[in-house]
Amino acid sequence: MLTSLLLLVAGFLILAGGAEFMVRGSSQLALKLGISPLVVGLTVVAFGTSAPELAVSVESTIDGFSGIALGNVVGSNIANIGLILGITAIINPIEIKVDLVRLQIPIAIGSAFLLGLLLLDAELAVFDGLLLLLGLSVYLFLSVRTARASGEIEVLIGQPPTKAGTNSALLVLFIIIGLALLVAGSQLFVTNAVDIARVVGVSEAIIGLTLVAIGTSIPELATSVAAAMRRESDIAIGNVVGSNCFNILCVLGISALAGTVSASQFSIVDFIVMLGFSLVLLPFARSGLSLTRFEGILLLASYCAYIGWISWQSI
Repeated sequence: MLTSLLLLVAGFLILAGGAEFMVRGSSQLALKLGISPLVVGLTVVAFGTSAPELAVSVESTIDGFSGIALGNVVGSNIANIGLILGITAIINPIEIKVDLVRLQIPIAIGSAFLLGLLLLDAELAVFDGLLLLLGLSVYLFLSVRTARASGEIEVLIGQPPTKAGTNSALLVLFIIIGLALLVAGSQLFVTNAVDIARVVGVSEAIIGLTLVAIGTSIPELATSVAAAMRRESDIAIGNVVGSNCFNILCVLGISALAGTVSASQFSIVDFIVMLGFSLVLLPFARSGLSLTRFEGILLLASYCAYIGWISWQSI
């Protein structure tokens, strides 16, 4: 058990390192090739922040542990709002821009509804995956158009500008190293998460909803907390909402193409909680275009209650 926990942590650290190498290398190479910073921010960097969830979910599906794949996404989306935004708002109230209320949050809610509809037959197959990826294309198109119209470019990037003397071959090497680390880290992470589930005697879904979900959400937590402490609250909430959209549309979309994702181990409560957190975020955001400390406390308390409920159910 202790060995599995240590290897799980090692797998996460390898995942984090791989994501960092891939995002840095890809974004710098894209900028060097003349691709606009806006497009880089909405594609490469946004994809990179969901890289741990993607690697873990695809690996889980390929290995036949799709309960972890779906639990990872559902649990991460719940943690992103309840845990991450809750803690972030408590540290520093979050100011919210109108575009987020008009576009990003409604798309996150729509994505959650779409996932629920696609899971009415208790699985995600190839057609479902293609539909989710189509939704991702629409999301990216609308985000690029809205960001270009409002001039929101730097906020979406979060990466330093490329250096004139940076060697393209070195950037390609960074990308290759990043991908290799993501593959290796995901294999280590999934294998030991399954081992822990067997030892503890709980389902793959429970492990995915809790341990795996929180682990793969740590990069978002670190980013949002750091942004809140620098009073860059638009980055903090934009990071979370964008990650939730990518998790459903991109991560589960690609996972469904890798193999059938089964929801047989899941309770309807898990999806209701994910949808509920997404829905409650909209009125919170609309009220004064801010997320207050009190609202942050409510979100965090609700997340703790959910985790408590899961723990009680698994006993």
